[in-house]
Amino acid sequence: MLFYTENVLKFAFSNETSNIDVESSNHNDRKRFGIVGVPFDGTTSYMPGARFGPRSVREASYNFERYNLILDKNINTEIYDFGDLEVVHGNFKKTCSNLEQTISEILELGLIPLTIGGDHSISCCVLKAINKTDLNFHDITIIHFDAHMDLRDRYMGEKYSHATVMHRIFDMNPKQIIQIGVRSSSEEEAIFARENNLKFYTSYDVDEKLEEISKFLKKIEGPIYVTFDIDVLDPAFAPSVGTPSPCGLNPKQIEKLIYSLKNKKIVGFDLVEVSSNKIGDITSVNAAKTIYDVLSL
Repeated sequence: MLFYTENVLKFAFSNETSNIDVESSNHNDRKRFGIVGVPFDGTTSYMPGARFGPRSVREASYNFERYNLILDKNINTEIYDFGDLEVVHGNFKKTCSNLEQTISEILELGLIPLTIGGDHSISCCVLKAINKTDLNFHDITIIHFDAHMDLRDRYMGEKYSHATVMHRIFDMNPKQIIQIGVRSSSEEEAIFARENNLKFYTSYDVDEKLEEISKFLKKIEGPIYVTFDIDVLDPAFAPSVGTPSPCGLNPKQIEKLIYSLKNKKIVGFDLVEVSSNKIGDITSVNAAKTIYDVLSL
């Protein structure tokens, strides 16, 4: 089972993977998440180090209580952390193949994949696995938190990159793509987004229309996949990222937007681009908090 993973530090509140009851997935209303780390930063173009993200985020997760004061509830989600993917550094194609197979196995166990990166290129690999399930990919809404649009068709000649990932996901034809917190884009990407009716909210929109955006998210129907680049936060709150961009969101805004997804059918979640190998780094703490909020829903 899960041949391409190795056991490392687990995310807080995780259960033993040997205790998974596959049969109960069809008779259990509780969300059940399967976590896998992807220590791969082979397409990073500015600051390397995202390969250290999974371990740093896991270490930071032990700062949080099972009881969520804001939501007034205990985490009752079933969480199974399978450790880190066996990556091939410098080889996106092989790493993506390993990840796709691993995510398929997590899905076969009746678990929702929760992936910790790693650079942002890994997101399309997770969605490739989801696209092979009985779930109709054309019904899935992609919610993309990021400072950047990541909509280039190619970046530095490469089709698969942290800067092209959302174009690759667009090519898979989801129901819709919603981008939140963006503030950096090439002209080509902005034109592409507008011509293809992609909905995007800049960081300034979030400042001015937070309640409106929250209500919009609450009205989304059908399955949702969330891809969360930690650089959506302002560098004051997340300095250790692959491509920092000023004038970003703050943790309270993120918390409110994540909580807007309560009771939604989340079919997958990834958090990427944490480039820290230091215990207590604020980037890792805020990343772990975002995952904690998703697990609290």
